Amino acid sequence: MRGVFVTGTGTEVGKTVVAAVIARTLVAAGERVAVFKPAVTGLDDPGATLCSPMEGTKRCTGEADHELLRRAANSTQSDEEIAPYRYGPPASPHLAAEMAGEEINPERLLQAARAAALPVDALICEGVGGLLVPLAGRVSVAMGDKVVPQPSERYLVRDLASNLGLPVVIAAAPGLGTINHTLLTIEATRAAGLEVAAVVLTPWPEDPNEIEESNRKTIASLGEAAVLSLPRLDLSASETWPPLSGLVNG
Repeated sequence: MRGVFVTGTGTEVGKTVVAAVIARTLVAAGERVAVFKPAVTGLDDPGATLCSPMEGTKRCTGEADHELLRRAANSTQSDEEIAPYRYGPPASPHLAAEMAGEEINPERLLQAARAAALPVDALICEGVGGLLVPLAGRVSVAMGDKVVPQPSERYLVRDLASNLGLPVVIAAAPGLGTINHTLLTIEATRAAGLEVAAVVLTPWPEDPNEIEESNRKTIASLGEAAVLSLPRLDLSASETWPPLSGLVNG
């Protein structure tokens, strides 16, 4: 499978934007691209569309994550093919599934991702939250006033990335606090035997301050990773997006 897996240092750090720009870059180069996201949550919440996350960074398009990805990739994939699980509540996927009376099936995710990759040149997969966010499995159980972790078969976003075996692109904020979050994500990625293709800091300001410049250099040095940047974008005009090239091998 050829492509990348886009994760983030947490929620609302620009994963969808980074994944969309990578997809758009490949399409502009004449490649056939499929997109995939294991689960989309928060569809009942206006904050789940691209109107309000990272305020000031994105112009409202009224699209959910999987819809923007489809447009960026110039894809004809259905909602089901892009995001097999879609939920209304703005919650972690495992909890949103539980609230809907179901459980996310890892095998269904793998089959859907592999099916999406078959007829195209590259698959751009976007995770949910960060690498250690659970997709499936019972995480804890209440016992009186205590919450006891369960040694159940948990399936994390990182497990999906490992099963797909794609290089990982990490989306991160450029400001204060990002060094620790980003280096931890790099460490978690490599602990799973996965390649870190790059870190993308977004939204990168037109006039970065000393902290932001230092963060970029420090992450590159301590994380031993390529660090790219992506400015504020008008998501309604994909033709204006700068490319993120060189992240997909071959």
